[in-house]
Amino acid sequence: MQHFSESHAPARPALLHRPRRPRAAARYHVRMTFPHPESPLPPFPVAGGPLWLPGAAGALELACAVPAADNARKGIAVISHPHPLQGGTMHNKVVTTLERVLLELGLTTVRHNFRGVGRSAGVHDGGVGEADDLATIATWARATHPGDALWLAGFSFGSYVTLRAANRLDPAQLILIAPPIGRWNFADLAPPSCPWLIVQGEEDEVVDSHAVFTWAQALQPAPQVVRMPETGHFFHRRLVDLRGVLKHALAAYLPPTRNTP
Repeated sequence: MQHFSESHAPARPALLHRPRRPRAAARYHVRMTFPHPESPLPPFPVAGGPLWLPGAAGALELACAVPAADNARKGIAVISHPHPLQGGTMHNKVVTTLERVLLELGLTTVRHNFRGVGRSAGVHDGGVGEADDLATIATWARATHPGDALWLAGFSFGSYVTLRAANRLDPAQLILIAPPIGRWNFADLAPPSCPWLIVQGEEDEVVDSHAVFTWAQALQPAPQVVRMPETGHFFHRRLVDLRGVLKHALAAYLPPTRNTP
């Protein structure tokens, strides 16, 4: 084995000067401030946008939106997302479709992340704590919009939580998209006294659609049920049709416009 001492080491080639690359622009992140549990409830953002609301398990992440002023109605809708442990968040495409439809119909909207989802504090609680989250948000929505009709909407797991919380919140309208009958215990949930709509795909690969239709048929007061043929659980390639179904089914139940005396 050949050894080289420092004095006998081969000369190193001269280093070529390389011009420094310009530094990339720094990325700045907005520092999120979480409300103290005992702080006053925040006002509704006038132009919509993100908001933090104190909840039983910590701060809840909300996304608020307002309709066009010339189309605004005296109503506010809270929309709940699918199962958190299966990737469900307030950014789910069915949830955002619900938001767009309700905005186009003139309602103010609130999407939200349940506890433990996104930047909401806490951990998943099997629908019990999530119903408390929904009640907290709906109570705040009512307080910031006194006199407005409260609508509750949910997709999949969100529809279970919505129905679970409905009787204590007394909404004016309920919207359940693909309620997971058979996966969650709906038997002990009393139907609401308000008008309510169920939209269910006939080719749902997650929920037994026949079980949903059988369950809905036995309810009193009976909900309005819309069956969508050739439609799976996540409404792939059927979101435009879902928008049309919702607009048609809800048209008769809309609250009055804000410019109505």
